[in-house]
Amino acid sequence: MGTKTLEQIESQFETFQILNEEGEIVNKDAAPDLSDEELKELMSRMVYTRILDQRSISLNRQGRLGFYAPTAGQEASQLGSQYALDKEDWILPGYRDVPQIIWHGLPLYQAFLFSRGHFHGNQFPEGVNALSPQIIIGAQIIQTAGIALGLKKRGKKAVAITYTGDGGASQGDFYEGMNFAGAFSAPAIFVVQNNRFAISTPVEKQSAAKTIAQKAVAAGIHGIQVDGMDVLAVYTATKEARERAINGEGPTLIETLTYRYGPHTMAGDDPTRYRSEELDNEWEKKDPLVRFRKYLEAKGLWSEEEESKVVEKAKEEIKEAIKKADQTPKQKVTDLMSMMFEELPQNLQEQMEEYKAKESK
Repeated sequence: MGTKTLEQIESQFETFQILNEEGEIVNKDAAPDLSDEELKELMSRMVYTRILDQRSISLNRQGRLGFYAPTAGQEASQLGSQYALDKEDWILPGYRDVPQIIWHGLPLYQAFLFSRGHFHGNQFPEGVNALSPQIIIGAQIIQTAGIALGLKKRGKKAVAITYTGDGGASQGDFYEGMNFAGAFSAPAIFVVQNNRFAISTPVEKQSAAKTIAQKAVAAGIHGIQVDGMDVLAVYTATKEARERAINGEGPTLIETLTYRYGPHTMAGDDPTRYRSEELDNEWEKKDPLVRFRKYLEAKGLWSEEEESKVVEKAKEEIKEAIKKADQTPKQKVTDLMSMMFEELPQNLQEQMEEYKAKESK
């Protein structure tokens, strides 16, 4: 009886897709009502973000950036979901989710400062509804439940959305956050970007569940598995989840099936040690940019010339942003002390004087 029930539940979580690998619409009824300009904007953002990733890897290797988690391959999952949001919505990113908060309003030079560990990288401008990227795996899921409940109690027509990877779905915070949000019918969207490897651990070793999406059942909330290389499917699933949330129908768990083409982070990870060449090649064919490009070209909305303009714009803006980051005054130890404490304890008062003397030389 138990096995039958489990199989019945698992069979309900088929992968939602709108565009196939050839860029053809395979689910016409679900296709979003986006204008030609909106479709082009979405493609522009994906191309820009791919260039940003390439330049960030290069800057990291030059020692000009600090911590960096590559994003190539996950653009449809990241930007398709962010594009479905309103400015009033809150984003609680993981460390790979810097693109979403940049497109939500965070200036690019501050994203670079965040990577360098500079405090100004975490001082988000007024009106940018986002928290700093969370380094602790899954901690942002609990925070999302709290922010979503706060939005509900204040009568805001807005949602809180968070992102983690398949490894994050193994954390206790993942279940606690979803359960809490479900119990209070809070307007939250939990996105698990299943890129198949939590650093080096395959998703099959993370859980006996056939999908991560089905974990929504235990929390009593909506769950959907989406082709994370299909930007239109991700956009549609997020848009629908947002509508349900602001209409009081509770949270949604979205599992996006995606892939990171680079290492887990630039801090020494070597994906060739745990990923086969065959698997890499299989997912290369699913590249979200190639798929969406084919779709737009068939509609006469995209060209090499159009893409070149976006590439040049991205390179120019990245160059300016890193220059601005370089010009930002370096963070000092005394800055850290004064920001951490309203009144310094005795031992830190002594250290403050020591560092002030050092820094004035």
